[in-house]
Amino acid sequence: MENKNNEEKKIRVAITHGDLNGVGYEVIIKTFSDNRMFDVCTPILYGSSKVASYHKKLLTSVTQEMNFNTIRDASEAQDRKYNVINLTQEEIKIDLGKSTELAGRLSRESLNRACADLKAGKVDVLVTAPINKRNIQADDFDFPGHTEYLSHQFGCSSLMLMVCDRIRIGIVTNHLALKDVPSALTHNLLYDKIMLMNESLKRDFRITIPKIAVLALDPHAGDDGVIGDFDKRVIRPVIDEAQAKGVLAYGPFPSDGFFGSSEFNKFDGVLALYHDQGLIPFKLMSFTEGVNYTAGLPYVRTSPAHGTGYDIAGKDKASEQSMRSAVYLACNILRNRQEYDELTADPLK
Repeated sequence: MENKNNEEKKIRVAITHGDLNGVGYEVIIKTFSDNRMFDVCTPILYGSSKVASYHKKLLTSVTQEMNFNTIRDASEAQDRKYNVINLTQEEIKIDLGKSTELAGRLSRESLNRACADLKAGKVDVLVTAPINKRNIQADDFDFPGHTEYLSHQFGCSSLMLMVCDRIRIGIVTNHLALKDVPSALTHNLLYDKIMLMNESLKRDFRITIPKIAVLALDPHAGDDGVIGDFDKRVIRPVIDEAQAKGVLAYGPFPSDGFFGSSEFNKFDGVLALYHDQGLIPFKLMSFTEGVNYTAGLPYVRTSPAHGTGYDIAGKDKASEQSMRSAVYLACNILRNRQEYDELTADPLK
């Protein structure tokens, strides 16, 4: 009876296939070729069973006995099976390592269908394979990446949070050109991102009193005005306001010394102001296992922290470690949220 109950409580993981000409299918198939993953969750791939079979045949490292359970709706998903929802019945042309209009369209359809099922409660968490940010663009998709698309879908603010065993790094301005960063760093945006990180660290990662480090924009944090006054004039007041609300936020820290001296080890989360400020040290620490998590959403979404990998697509060279970590993290955060919400539902108790 206990085993049956455990089976019924399996977390249903919606997986979008990303760009079908990249390494998305490869890392997904490699992840679930290990049957132990079915002890963790029930996967539902939004893509194509024919495309999955094509990619599987290219993988000598994966047993060819692995089968796909084709379903029409997420409600039909079966435990201990690799479930696939076919997005289209048309013939799909695969051009490995190339960006195509078809791949972009199917990337959009996969995302839209998975998000609809997430809202409907048919799946529990979302794991997204890498997309091509150019070919996915359309009249109904004008976003620089998953994070912005998901914020729009669910009507809320969010925080791109890069996660690995050593560090959690949030990005304030996401995918924004460097020249536009200073003007985007308003008091309200910085404050909102600090508060989002603080709440996520408590609810999603179960850190009771999180410590947050905020990085500086200018070299040496402006060197007391010698280089610039942005950090003193804009960033410091936001940190002071967060501290007044009881948030343990500190900084702004010059990023070179902060990472070079391993100061980051003293904090539960680090808030970087722009993409490369956070992603360069993160990927140096965890290129193969890092996970991109979208904090602040009403649903749990994770993704491997790498791109489409066109250069190695179809060559059986892609590592599935980041995809596997993304699945694990999504399931862990869902459980953490459920436990946190249960414990805080009635504070008087």
